[in-house]
Amino acid sequence: MSDFPSLGLSNWLIQQCKQMGINKPTSVQESCIPAILDGRDCLGCAKTGSGKTAAFVLPVLQKLSEDPYGIFCLVLSPTRELAYQIAEQFRVLGKPLGLRDCIVVGGMDMVTQALELSKKPHVVVATPGRLADHLRSSNTFHMKKIKFLILDEADRLLEQGCTDFTKDLEVILRAVPASRQTLLFSATLTDTLQELKSIAMNKPFFWESKSEVRTVDELDQRFILTPEKVKDAYLVHLIQKFQDEHDDWSIMIFTNTCKNCQVLTMMLREFNFPAISCTR
Repeated sequence: MSDFPSLGLSNWLIQQCKQMGINKPTSVQESCIPAILDGRDCLGCAKTGSGKTAAFVLPVLQKLSEDPYGIFCLVLSPTRELAYQIAEQFRVLGKPLGLRDCIVVGGMDMVTQALELSKKPHVVVATPGRLADHLRSSNTFHMKKIKFLILDEADRLLEQGCTDFTKDLEVILRAVPASRQTLLFSATLTDTLQELKSIAMNKPFFWESKSEVRTVDELDQRFILTPEKVKDAYLVHLIQKFQDEHDDWSIMIFTNTCKNCQVLTMMLREFNFPAISCTR
């Protein structure tokens, strides 16, 4: 296993990693960071929780520190929640640079987002549909000088309705320069991802985890098949069971819509569970 200095990262970035408790690179970071720093396109496939985000955040920040200007990097994410997580990693690791980021996702005011984009942040993290809407309707910003185009969880991006995604991606690809570095990170290597690699990338460096399991070993995954009308009752029962056995644990529940998130929060509060919702 290599260490961060041997990958070519600067001391200030290594110190930022240490402050976050990141002392050794993971396999995907060890393999992909040198290739990205060397200016190559990159396609990395590794299981969830393996450190894929830092594998592109760290080299992008190093390149940005050498030549800081305008919109330097565009990251496309399949969900709003992941977009906020990615932006947070850029923000924390890039703090010594005074990094300016902008999150462009659905459910937020487009005028406010357009104003933030016009201020030329260093990093834009976006969902494809909302960014394409801005590119179609606004002349207040452009992406003709970006150095990095990144698709995180690219397999999930491509699963979200092929026609709409293709149209949005075409708009975005027309807006970014051909001389960029393109980075794709994914948990699985699908046929569609292979096709996108041939369209959007230039002889990329390719790395794939050899593990057949797409999640880290420490993650315990289980599922319960329940009728729809008793699903909430099962959930309350499970939460009560965990609370009785682990009174110091926190539980995070994901829902498919903002409305369901709010309704579930109100229900749990009725059962005296301390619960909050986050729907931004």
